[in-house]
This record gives sequence, C-alpha cells and structure tokens, in this order.
Amino acid sequence: MSTELFSPLTLRNGLTLGNRIAKAAMEENMADSGQLPGERLFSLYRRWGTGGAGLLITGNVMVHAQALTGPAGVVLDDAAPLEPFRQWAAAGKAGGSAMWMQINHPGRQVQADMPGVTWAPSAIGVDAGKHSKRFGQPIAMTPEQIAATVERFTVAAVRAEQAGFDGVEVHAAHGYLLSQFLSPLSNRRTDEWGGSLHNRARMLVDVVRSVRSAVSPSFAVGVKLNSADFQRGGFDADDARQVIGMLEPLGVDLVELSGGSYESPAMTGRPADARTQAREAYFLELAAALAETSPLPLMLTGGITHRETAETALDHGVSVVGMATALAVTPDLPNRWRAGRQARGQLRRVNWTDKTLASAASMALVRHQLRRIARGRQPALGTRPAYAMVCDQLHRRRALRRYRSWLATFPPSPRAASQPILSASGAAPASEIGVSKP
Repeated sequence: MSTELFSPLTLRNGLTLGNRIAKAAMEENMADSGQLPGERLFSLYRRWGTGGAGLLITGNVMVHAQALTGPAGVVLDDAAPLEPFRQWAAAGKAGGSAMWMQINHPGRQVQADMPGVTWAPSAIGVDAGKHSKRFGQPIAMTPEQIAATVERFTVAAVRAEQAGFDGVEVHAAHGYLLSQFLSPLSNRRTDEWGGSLHNRARMLVDVVRSVRSAVSPSFAVGVKLNSADFQRGGFDADDARQVIGMLEPLGVDLVELSGGSYESPAMTGRPADARTQAREAYFLELAAALAETSPLPLMLTGGITHRETAETALDHGVSVVGMATALAVTPDLPNRWRAGRQARGQLRRVNWTDKTLASAASMALVRHQLRRIARGRQPALGTRPAYAMVCDQLHRRRALRRYRSWLATFPPSPRAASQPILSASGAAPASEIGVSKP
C-alpha cells in the first residue's frame, strides 16, 4: 500500500493536513438571520471537528447576496460581519482539523421562486426535463458582471482568511457558474470567454489568480473540478486534465475531483453498477487516470463509506479522500476507522426513476441528518426520502420568507466592480474591500 490513510500531507503552501481524510462540502442550507452562520453550524462543525478528519471543507458559501443556491445559504461579501465566521472557523478547528471555506456562485442553478439574479455564460436554462421550469431563466453575463463576480470571489477569500479559515476551495464543479463556463453545452459565447477550452476556462483562471494574489502565501487555495459532466458533448476527463495543467502555475494547493450537475446528477450516486467499489468511489476510474499526469495533488469525493475503498483510492494516486454523506451518517467515521471500526450504516437508497427528484430526495435526506446532528441528536438512518423532502420543503419555505425580507432591505443599485482588492493583511475596513451591497 503506497500511502497510509492516516499519514500527514504537506501542501504546496506549507499547510500540513493531519491525515488524508477530508470532510467534503455538503450544502447545509443552515444560515441564520442575515444569511450568516449561527449556532447550528457551529454545533455541526464542532462535531465534525472532533471526528478525526484532517480537513473540513464547509458547504458552499455564496459570494453574491443576490445569487444563492438556496434561501438558507450563507453569504460572505464585503458587508457581512466577520465575527460569526470567526466562530465557525474556530468550531471546526477546535479538534485539530484544518478548516477551508468553499466559495461559490450558482449561476443558472437557481430555483425560479428565488429573488435576485440568475446569471450564466449564455442564456441557456437548466435542462431538467419536466422539471426545467423549476429553475430561473438565465441571462448571459456581461463582461462587467464577469469582472464583478471575479472580484466577489476574491473578497470572500480575503475575508475568509481574516476570519481564521485555513484556506478556500473555489467551486468549479456540479454545474455551478464556473462549471457552466467550462462546459461547451452551457457556454455558447463567441467572445474571449467562449469557444476554446482556454477561453472557457478563463473565468476560473482569473478567479484563482485573483484569489491567490490577494491572500497570504500560507493560506491554501483549492479548486473543486468535475472529472466529467457525464453529458454527451460536455466537459470531459481530457478537459479536466488540461484545466488542472492551467491551475498548476497559479499556486493551487489541491484539486478536488467530483462530477455531474443538476442536469446529470452523478454526484448523488451511480447505481447502474452493482459493484461495491463502483457504487462508492463514483469517479475513481477517472481520478486514477488524471492522477497519472496531474502536477497537483488530487482529492477524490463521491460516495466513499468503507476504509478499504478509501485506501484503494490512495493506491490509485489520489492524495486525499473526501467524504460527504458518510459523515452525515457517522460524524466520527475517521476516528472509527483508526480504531478498526466501521460506519454506523447507510441512509436509505433513493431508487426513484425520476433522476431529478431522486437527486433532490438524496440531498434532502442528507440535510435532514445534518439538522439532527446540529441539534445534538444522532442521525436517523431509517428516514424515508419522501418524509425528508417534506421536512426540507418546510424549512425552505421559512428560509425563503426570511431571505426575501433580508434582501429587500438593500437598495436595488448595481454592484460596483471598480474598487481594488486588498490583501488579507491590508488595513482597510471591510466596507472598503471589493464590491458593495446590491
């Protein structure tokens, strides 16, 4: 066995992870009033922080207050108070884990009832079959909006460092905005952001370059990238290999590989293959091929629940194993593995024929467990998918009312993109860093 699961890993920026296990991002949708982290998220991450993982990556934190994947999403922009984020970072790091913030913009993957904006590289909506109308119809971004969004990512990263996080992960997978720019199916632009892969990767490269230049050298910068979109004619493994090569000279410390989007939700499982390893490590074959040529350490995420599968991933050249759902079921699974024990079990498998609904139900099941953990309770493995979806919708309705009320307090002026980005050690107040509120 080439790499031991509990051996440390030192990244390019000098940060040493205590072991090769990471808690991968899950969309918790647990923001308190003001779209800020609160006691529920602190409690949840304290639980994970003592569970034995070397790295914790938060659920996606939104960089644009008017563009959220869900109404209970956390927002970190230039106007957000930092104290709640400091408490969040401290909660996750209390047990010795490194704590990274995943930063994201949804692009067109915004439900139709959400206020705010629905932006995309091109005015092409999400194709979810009969569920397509559930998503907003996007408008193609202008060069000014692209530049402002690059700045928003940078503001979020700078402020994450100020709050005590050890790094950020730029989300360029799962069909969100940066992933939309990468895909020729959603990016039909004919300007400098469209056409060739070099052009389609321009926004991601600009975001990473801007973030890396604005944060400290010791602050980690990771990228989450699809190994493939699993759509004919979409972003594929060869594209991923080339993009990883583009990221290497920018000072990226780790690339997390996943796959799929709302149109092709491979990230919630690939049940067509009955073999245990294939059911667990959804993207292992693609990751192993990418690891052969990758100049950067790779992290693989996708359904892993058994130690043997995690060790197989390491044997195939992956440097870090990411787990999401498994840690919603067994928050202390790394410690259990170290002690020779296994997970508490698994959630019910959602085998509905409607892929979109099945993916939504799978995510609702996970969020149901996260809410239980945040309240100090044990996950309920027998929860039925339909029940979890009903509970999720009730939570969403309440959060949507709160988000609409919060967003209405801001004047509907366009965001500026002219202010310079300061480094994390700069002395300017937060209100002078980056972009103003809408």
